[in-house]
Formats: sequence, C-alpha cells, structure tokens
Amino acid sequence: MKNRIAYMPLNTYPDAVPDEVVRAAVSFAISLGFGLHATTFAVKIPQMRSPLGGLVLDVQGLARAAEERSRAESIRLGSVAQEAGSAINLEVSHRQVVLGAALDAAAYEARYFDLGVLPWSGENRTTQEDMNEAVVFGSGRPTIVVPPSTRPEKLNHIAVAWDGSRVAARALGDVLTLLPKDGRITVLTVKGEKELAGGGIAGILAAALMKRGIDAQAKEIALGDRAIGRALQEATLEVGASLLAMGGFGHSRVRDFILGGATKGVFSDLHLPVLLSH
Repeated sequence: MKNRIAYMPLNTYPDAVPDEVVRAAVSFAISLGFGLHATTFAVKIPQMRSPLGGLVLDVQGLARAAEERSRAESIRLGSVAQEAGSAINLEVSHRQVVLGAALDAAAYEARYFDLGVLPWSGENRTTQEDMNEAVVFGSGRPTIVVPPSTRPEKLNHIAVAWDGSRVAARALGDVLTLLPKDGRITVLTVKGEKELAGGGIAGILAAALMKRGIDAQAKEIALGDRAIGRALQEATLEVGASLLAMGGFGHSRVRDFILGGATKGVFSDLHLPVLLSH
C-alpha cells in the first residue's frame, strides 16, 4: 500500500491549541497507520494607527508583541507535535500569515494530503475550532475531528450516520478506506429528527455492504429530547465503535459558519473521533 499522509493545522492566534489536544490528535493519526504533516500558523498583523495618535495605546507595540507570542507558540507547538510523533516520520512546517488568512491557508494546504486530522478541545472557539470548520468545509478532503479524550486504537468497528444524502454517501466512501479487512460497520439512522429518504434505509445499506463482504449491521435510534449530534455519538459509544463517520452539513461565507444540527453538535460537544465529509 502506498504511504498515506494526514494533515494537521495548528493555530496560535489569539490563543494556541492546548498541548494535550495536539498529542491526542498526533497519536490518533499514528494509530491509523498514516504519516503526518503538521503546519503551525503564526500571525502577521498589519500596521495600524491609534485614533489618539499613540498617546494612550502603543498600537504598534501591542501588535509586535502579539506577533512574537504567536511565533514562539508556533515553534513550541511544532516541538510538541514532533515529540508526540517521534515513532513516525512526522514533518512540521511553520507559516506566518496575515491576520485573518490562516483559515483559508489551512483549507488550501489540506488539499494536498489524504486526510485531515483536526485537534478539538471545546475551548478557544475563535482559534482552532474556526480553523477546523474551515478545513472541513473548504478543503474537499475527509477530516477527522479528535477530542483530547481519544485513546489510539485500531479502527475495527466504525459507525456511519446514514440518511441517504449525498454527503452521507461521501462519508461512507471515505471511511471505507480506513476500515481494515476484519473490521465491521454499524449503520445508524435517527428517527424523529427529519424526514428520511425511505423506510428501513439503515438495513438497506447494511445489506448492500454485506454483499460487498463487509460485516455490517443496522441500528435505528430514537432521538427523544436529545440533540442529534449527541444522539449519534451516544449510539456510537453504545455499540462499541471507536469512530463515527457522517456527512458535514453546512457552508461558510468568510467566517460566518452555518451548520446543520448534527454537524453543529459535533463541533460544540465532541466525545469521540468523528470523520466529517462535505
């Protein structure tokens, strides 16, 4: 098999990604058998002028101090990633980009790799999480969002959220490339969230997968009073799967992200690795 390489972008402005989140994402990429390229992004702040002529605020001084902190964190996070990935040939690059350009730069760079592996912490919503959303919706590549609680393990059992949509079909195709020969799939559908393409679609997909030699089973979930993102994650954990694959519903306009219910639930409250395809 050819070498497959995952991509992990790390933001540093206004705050850096927590170290433990970086380590968890690196370890997860290694457990997949992928190589890994990490890029850290430092900020370059354009010159600004204070409306008070600098009498009250040293605007340029504050900007330069922020740039220095960002550059220092960029180098430090690269070292954290390299240490965590010492078992593989992990490459780290450092980029300094103009304020506001890191999101598009990460989405573009991700297109040159097989898979995005995105660290998630639930903190620093304006930092790493915006970058994660940019890569999911802008890269055209499958991406896995990884919380710090993740423990590296072989993906012998994967859950697929299925509603018959185009993005769900794409997520299925993407995740099948990660499934080992002895792996199995649980197809999840949620009742009570929206009108589905037809009745029993989880069983139809499971049967189609079994015809292709894949061990598969179907499971319908009652939504109840839960958010759909939480219901899917809880069902994945209940069946013993270690990864949830789903289509990423949403789009972006500049930095205004409009997400579907399940996708929004993943970005706001993540309990296991989730593969998103858009």
